Amino acid sequence: MDKLMPIGVQDFKDLRTSDLNYLYIDKTPEVYKLVRSGKVFFLSRPRRFGKSLLLSTIRYLFEGEKELFEGLWIHNRWDWEKRYPVISISLGGAGSIEDVISDLKDQVNSNARRLGVGLESEDVVIRFRQLIRETSERYGVRVVVLIDEYDKPILDNLDKKDVATEIREYLRRFYSEIKNGDEYLKFILLTGVTRFSKAGIFSGLNNLKDISLDPRYGNIVGITQEELERYLGEEIKRHNVELEEVKEWYNGYNFLGGRLYNPFDVLRFVDSGCVFDNYWFNSGTPNFLIKLIESGNFYIPELGNLVVGKEMMDRFDVENISPEVILYQAGYLTIDEVIRSPRGGMLYRLKVPNKEVRMSLSDAILDYWKVVEKDRRGELEDELYVALGNGDVEGIKGWIKRLFESIPYHYHTNNPISQYEGYYASVLFSFFMSTGYEVRGEDVSRRGRADIVVLAKDKVYVVEIKTDAQEPAIKQIEERRYWEKYEGVGREIYLMGINVDSEGRAVREMEIRRIE
Repeated sequence: MDKLMPIGVQDFKDLRTSDLNYLYIDKTPEVYKLVRSGKVFFLSRPRRFGKSLLLSTIRYLFEGEKELFEGLWIHNRWDWEKRYPVISISLGGAGSIEDVISDLKDQVNSNARRLGVGLESEDVVIRFRQLIRETSERYGVRVVVLIDEYDKPILDNLDKKDVATEIREYLRRFYSEIKNGDEYLKFILLTGVTRFSKAGIFSGLNNLKDISLDPRYGNIVGITQEELERYLGEEIKRHNVELEEVKEWYNGYNFLGGRLYNPFDVLRFVDSGCVFDNYWFNSGTPNFLIKLIESGNFYIPELGNLVVGKEMMDRFDVENISPEVILYQAGYLTIDEVIRSPRGGMLYRLKVPNKEVRMSLSDAILDYWKVVEKDRRGELEDELYVALGNGDVEGIKGWIKRLFESIPYHYHTNNPISQYEGYYASVLFSFFMSTGYEVRGEDVSRRGRADIVVLAKDKVYVVEIKTDAQEPAIKQIEERRYWEKYEGVGREIYLMGINVDSEGRAVREMEIRRIE
């Protein structure tokens, strides 16, 4: 392939002018639609999803850098005679409130120097206000403001709530200047990972239009299936890799505009010579998320079948951190289905987006829990993958018994997460998910919910786990016929009932049988 993968390249000018001949997937039709449809916007997307490059593209568009857009969709559709000054700010990460103020001061001053305006006040918020007004007056036109990673200082301090709250309050004051400077502003876009509640950081921006779940802009960042095939399909096939396998590994994100690939995954995958790996997940650790799951006694199988309302998707703030919301906004869950609520409005069924995240997230959970030694876990996962794929009933039964017997006694006694109802289902669900197979938790049928359903190649496993129950767990599956929804889809169906003795911390009874 004659194009170089632009891994880590976030500046549109660098990407378009470098003699390294970088690949650029043309997103200018979506950019054109956005900048002509309003004034003040906010976009939430997971990390490494292309937000910074989007903002950079918009910057050079408004600055009238026509030559950078040669050959792109927008080139003959944009009025290049009109140019607008751009204030561009990208927030840094962890640190104190003093670090945040210092960073903002440096960036406001840097923009002022580039735009040739003088600022008087020592207060950074007032300097930002002056920057907007003085820039507009100097150039005689309205100003474009682009803010990237608006929430990063808060997210990086979520384990220090006092610090996060202090930073949030300061940023609220800073961002309020966007509304105060409305008469001087042409276009504003803020991007970040999380969507803070209206009563939180955006309370001073009541004119803000959140496009995070607007289908018209669902594909403004990310790579669609059509784009993958058009720009990278031949290169992938040249390495004897099936596009369907790439889709299984890295596709699946949904922001109501269709299924998407994470660009970082795809670029790293192609750059590596089409070797499958957990590129996106390994580029950042979700330790805080895992701690949040533990502290809230989150029922892990719900990762496979969460249903939330739109108000839930918006509800995120320092004092009100929901595991479901942050898992979605951070990219570890995505929208699987939109359901019309009987009370009006929409509900969203969430799921883990793809094979990479299923395997990596489950490994992170199991690592944190220390259910088994890390050097043994990989071997256990491989054994389970083979047994499930082959329909090896005796192999699966032996594997599950060995798993529960291998959990150290001191783990049960010292770890609070092992005490809550559903612990065994959570451990087993995490191991099932670590194989990369699609796993559904709390799988709904017309007669109830199965604890776990595993879709392994041409096989379906319907699993029920009971703790300290007298009747066999498989009896509930049989009586409620949880498997019926999977009949007629060309898969072998297996029922798996597991009874666990919480006192002895072991499997008391287990039955697995195939539906003929």
